[in-house]
Parts: sequence; structure tokens; C-alpha cells
Amino acid sequence: MAPDTPKTSRYTEVERKFEVTDATVSPSFDGLTAVARVERPPSQQLDAVYFDTPARDLAAHRITLRRRTGGPDAGWHLKLPAGPDARTEVRAPLDPDGDAETDAVPEDLRDIVLAIIRDRPLAPVARISTKRSVDLLFGHSGAALAEFCDDHVTASAAGQEDEAQQWREWELELLDTEVPDGLLDRLSNRLTDAGAQPAGHGSKLARVLDTAGAAAEQQSVSTDPMHRAIAEQIEELLVWDRAVRADAYDSVHQMRVTTRKIRSLLQASKDAFPLADNGWILDELRALAALLGVARDAEVLAERYQRALDELSPDLVRGPVRERLVDGAHRRYAAGLRRALQAMRSQRYFRLLDALDDLVAAEPPDDTDADSSSATIGSAYKRVRKAAKAAKAAAESTEADAEEKDEALHRIRKGAKRLRYTAAATGATKVSDRAKAIQSLLGDHQDAVVSKTHLSTQAEAAHAAGEDTFTYGLLYQLEDEVAQHSRALLEDALRKLDKAVHKTRH
Repeated sequence: MAPDTPKTSRYTEVERKFEVTDATVSPSFDGLTAVARVERPPSQQLDAVYFDTPARDLAAHRITLRRRTGGPDAGWHLKLPAGPDARTEVRAPLDPDGDAETDAVPEDLRDIVLAIIRDRPLAPVARISTKRSVDLLFGHSGAALAEFCDDHVTASAAGQEDEAQQWREWELELLDTEVPDGLLDRLSNRLTDAGAQPAGHGSKLARVLDTAGAAAEQQSVSTDPMHRAIAEQIEELLVWDRAVRADAYDSVHQMRVTTRKIRSLLQASKDAFPLADNGWILDELRALAALLGVARDAEVLAERYQRALDELSPDLVRGPVRERLVDGAHRRYAAGLRRALQAMRSQRYFRLLDALDDLVAAEPPDDTDADSSSATIGSAYKRVRKAAKAAKAAAESTEADAEEKDEALHRIRKGAKRLRYTAAATGATKVSDRAKAIQSLLGDHQDAVVSKTHLSTQAEAAHAAGEDTFTYGLLYQLEDEVAQHSRALLEDALRKLDKAVHKTRH
């Protein structure tokens, strides 16, 4: 299981921040049909110490980590981006014997952002004290809909306590997921009517450290589409890393896909990156994808067998077939996930991430023109066509066995995958779509081939145990039909790809 244990809890925070002056009069919420009453609990004194690496890695990814005392939610808070107005907040309790100076960041929280901080230390970067007045807005059902906070803030960066900043700001946060549509906008309008302006910072910490301005100065957007695409995928990798650590649905699959995308794009644009002395990066990306593949393959089989068995008539499901196929796949998934998480906490993984950061931070090459983009697509397309020719020869050969024929088709899929990612990065959408269709078609074929092999193995084990093997044979036949159907559609999919590539060249 992922390290998000009962020691931590997760919340979705939907809020907006506003800048106001000391003279701004608090808004009125009278007349809003969704609001039945407003209550004002006692004011709160909140004191927080914020943590980050020396290079402000968390802030660069719009993530905040704080240790806060005071208020009803005192504790450790890790806030992660989750949309325009939303963040995911992960909370951990305070050490009852600790304080802001001696408390270590909880390992459960540190692990969530480990792909960002890696082996770099976390230390206090700012202290923020807030005197907060709160208005709770209740709906007609009696549930609290939203919270309006009027904050008077005193803050300083670490080491600059003599240069404390002071300001006033408002926060508006939804407390109920079932609020009426548009309520956040209507409440926001009341604040702007009172004289507030949308805040120019995403968090109090960003204002203290001025990380938004620093990030804007450091950000350099390459005009090379392949360089941009790889940079975007590396950011995606960090997002899916967090999801895998939380064991979110489909996260292993998405992290594996992203890893493969990065590798394919790097292979397709070696001239744009200093890979001559960094070829090991491609090997490490392959190894990472393979490691994630252990859990992913088990996940695919579990879902595949669960669906197939559910669709069969109960009288056709004989013996403990669900236990062997579905439960067994779940156990292999759990074991594969544990191995992946262990690797994702290693120095080897951190150095791969460091190297990827260095690649995209390096000075990009001269702008890539349309001719070179077309050449890149053409090179990837030739790989697909070469693999297709080899697969056709294998299919017609009397000497090639079933395994060789299946492997030949799998090579077409790998070539189509690289072409898809390359075409998408260079804006050749039609080529990318056609390559994706081939990749998906042969992905179904490969899944069926893997499943057939697994079914044969499990049927042998069931037979040795004296169990009925009828259902295994039935499932094997269904998988064989899927594989045959995929092969039958391949030639038409290749012709459509040919047309798309031809139009791109002309």
C-alpha cells in the first residue's frame, strides 16, 4: 500500500484570495438565496512555519508545506495544486512534545513530494502569523457552505525577521461539495463589490518569498516543439509520481506511459539534447517503465479477468477461477507496487530526475524548422513501415512460430507509439491520431497474447491441483478471438496512417 496511512488525512480545498486595504469594509452576504444565516465564531491567532529546500523546489511547483498552531486545524499541512481554484491538502498531526524549531517534517508528508525534493533537506523558509476573523455561511439544510476569512498578516522570510511584512487579505473557501452552482462566483462578487481585488499571489508564502516573480524570471520557454514537449512530460512525471505514492486508480499506468513518452521523444530528437554523454538516461527510463510494468500488467489482467468472468453465465465459471485469476493478479499488483515505491525512494531514481531536469534546463538548440520536424516524423514513420514489412513476412512464413509473429506485431506497436508522440509534439495531429489507433489496436493484441500465456500457466496449475479447467479454456478462446480481430484490422489502420503521413509531407 502507499504511505498515505491513517496518520494523514486528505481534503480538497476550493478557495480564492483577495487583496484589500486596512480601510476596506467587510462585505455583506445578505440577500443571497443560498445563504440562510451567517455566524461569526471567536477570532483565531494562527502561527505557521513554512518549509522548503534551499532551492525552493516546493515553491517552484506551487506546493506549500507548513507547521501551524492555533485554529481548529492545527497541524502539518501539505498543499498540492488540484485546479484553478482548488488544492489538495494533506494533514498530519503535530508532535505533542515538539515545537517549530525541533519538529521534523513527518515522513508521510515528505514521501508525497519526494520526487521534487529528492535527497535535499527541508528547513524553515518563512514564518507567518495571522489574526483571523471568520464568517461561516450556512445553507438552508443547516450545513456550512462556505467560510469567509478576514486576515491580518505579519510575515517574514527566514533570516529576515527584522524586515517583516504586514498586509490584510480576504479568503473565500467552499466547505461543502454540494454547494449550488455558481455560488463561489456570487460570493466573490460580494467581495469585489466591497472593494477587494483578486490576489496577485497564490498563497501567503508566495507573497513573502515573491516566488511568482522569481519563477517568471527563471522560466525560459523553448521554441523547439520537441524540447517543450519533453519539459511538459517531465512535469507530468512528477504529478503521476505523487499519484502512484497515493495508489490512485490508473496512476501506475499513467506514470509508465509518461516515462515511455519521455524516452520516445528523447530518442526521436537526440540532436536537440546532449545525450552523447548521457545515454544512460534512456536505459534508466526503460528500466523504470519495466519496473512499473510489473504492477501495470497485473492490474490489466485483474480488470480483464474480472470483466470477462462477470460477463459469463455463472454455470460457465467453474472452480476457484476468480481466486486464481483475479485475486492472484491483485496480489501481484500489490507486490509490484511495493517494488516500484522502493525504487522511487532510491538515489538511483533521484539521479535520473536530476538528469532530466538538467536536460531541459540546458540551452535549447536553434529553432527547429518545419523541414526538420517533417524529417523527424518521417524517420519515425519509416520504423513503423519497416516493422510492418517484417511482420507481414513473418505472418507468411512457414518457419516462424506464433511467438515470433506476435513479437513482430509488437514491434509495429512500439514504432507507432514513438511516431504518435513525435507527431503530437510537432503538431502533426492527424498522423498522431492514426499512429495512436495502431498503438491501441496492437495494444489490445498484446494484452490478449499476454493473457493467453498466463491462462495456460494457470490452467496447468489448476489441473495439477485437481480443479476444473473448463473456464480457463473458454477464456483462452475469447482472448484468441480478440487477437485475431486486432490482426484483421491492422492493414486498414496502416493504410490510413500512410495517407496521413503523405498529406503531412505535401
